[in-house]
Amino acid sequence: MNIKMILMSSAAALAAISSAQAADAVVAAEPEPVEYVRVCDAYGSGYFYIPGTETCLKISGYIRFQVNAGPNASATTGNGTTVANDSDWDAYTRGQVQFTAKSDTEYGPLTGVIVLQTNADNAKSQAALLDSAYIDIAGFRAGLFYSWWDDGLSGETDDIGSKVTLHNSIRYQYEAKDFYAGISVDELEDSPFYDGEVPNNVGVAIGIGGKAGIFSYQVTAGYDTDNEAGAVRAMGTVAVGPGTLGLAAVWASDPGAYYSASEWAIAAEYAIKATDKLKITPAAQWYGHYGINNPTTNAEFKNEDAWKIGVTVDYQIVDNLYAKATVNYLDGDNIDDVTTGFFRLQRAF
Repeated sequence: MNIKMILMSSAAALAAISSAQAADAVVAAEPEPVEYVRVCDAYGSGYFYIPGTETCLKISGYIRFQVNAGPNASATTGNGTTVANDSDWDAYTRGQVQFTAKSDTEYGPLTGVIVLQTNADNAKSQAALLDSAYIDIAGFRAGLFYSWWDDGLSGETDDIGSKVTLHNSIRYQYEAKDFYAGISVDELEDSPFYDGEVPNNVGVAIGIGGKAGIFSYQVTAGYDTDNEAGAVRAMGTVAVGPGTLGLAAVWASDPGAYYSASEWAIAAEYAIKATDKLKITPAAQWYGHYGINNPTTNAEFKNEDAWKIGVTVDYQIVDNLYAKATVNYLDGDNIDDVTTGFFRLQRAF
């Protein structure tokens, strides 16, 4: 056999082997196309489409470090709960994350909100809680959320709201451009004056508010069925000079879930916009029939008065980083005068 025949035979053998291997080869599937996150600008900044859906999601929250000062200072753990402390100062840290989901429907935007919060009085004493969780569509809201009684003036001196403002509730709120009005039915089992006589204590609250030029206003009312206690509050602000003047008045028939500090109170503040980053808010409040007799049974207001003054300073250090400091002095009939305050750092995102 000559060299030419040997080369031809070798080439034929190699071709046969290659054909056999090609027949047995595994062909890799084409990779699925990657769907990148798309910005959703239909509901404001910060929303993005959840991949594969038409639902828009926004993730926000804050990290807070705060030092409280005052006799037996305590750290708030959320929803009105405090951690007792025998010291005149106490530090705590809070982390909060909010998930807001929105999508279009024939009834308007369908909204779902979940707010998760963890408070740490120290490394061994921590409390995680569901701060809010509700469904909102066409003005109707159902779930765990804060009532209108959680609102207040911008400083940290006024005491014109509920001690507990987070409830399982059903609410309807009508909203126009500069006006809203609503009514809610609230479960009040966590009220500080719930005596258990009425199973699943229920309250009814209304809220009306809006803006008219340089004025803003809100009127809130509530009735606690278990304690047969009603409360009404009016609050408003108006731009005056370099700041905003805020006024509020509240009245309660008896101590109840919606108001329990006093039978009536008036509060005033002036929020001075000193610079683009600095706001200074001096404030004062007067209480009529301050305090409660028999706080556990047949609660009623004392026939004593009290007053309170304070100042709050807010400063924006950089974008999304804020500092707040406040000091308040309380005095009145047959009570020891007391000075309290706090310093706070908060990073929002």
